[in-house]
Amino acid sequence: MNTDTKRFVHLYTEASPNPDSLKLVFNFIISPEGRDFNYTRSDDFSSSPLVKALFEGFPWISQVFILNNFITLTRGVQEDWYELLSEVKPHLVSWFEEKKPVFVFESEEGMKAAISTALPENEIERQIMDVLEEYVKPAVEGDGGAIAFHSFHDGVVQVELRGSCSGCPSSALTLKQGIENLLTRMVPGVREVVAVNR
Repeated sequence: MNTDTKRFVHLYTEASPNPDSLKLVFNFIISPEGRDFNYTRSDDFSSSPLVKALFEGFPWISQVFILNNFITLTRGVQEDWYELLSEVKPHLVSWFEEKKPVFVFESEEGMKAAISTALPENEIERQIMDVLEEYVKPAVEGDGGAIAFHSFHDGVVQVELRGSCSGCPSSALTLKQGIENLLTRMVPGVREVVAVNR
């Protein structure tokens, strides 16, 4: 039996509310433990050979976001997505057909550190995180992004927007009219939600 057979890769794209980001969906899970990974060119992406190859091979990519079974690419140029995809899709299909690694961690501790998430410090933070997880996260992931709890002080919730949500023209509206309204109604003590950038 030949164990070197190529993996079957089905890849399709989905539009996102951010015109500079596009979601590429695969027929298998590509991120460990369902955690999200967001990289810009200024980040340390040494733990991801795939991200390194994307940044080196495609100068137009400004951000790579990986979660579950999709990758969201953000372009740093105003070229047509059709042209850009004609370059990058074959590269991604070949990468996964050949079963090349998405991540390479030096140790189990390194992987755990990379996928660690914030833990609530009190009951209000736990409620905030529960609301984000149940009501906000699925919609945001459907658009090719992610939202993460950052902090809570004096009634102000700080969240980090990643993937297609980072820099999206409609994210400010979604943050105020959607997420802020939801949290102020569901969690006593919350009066405002703001986004922080890493």
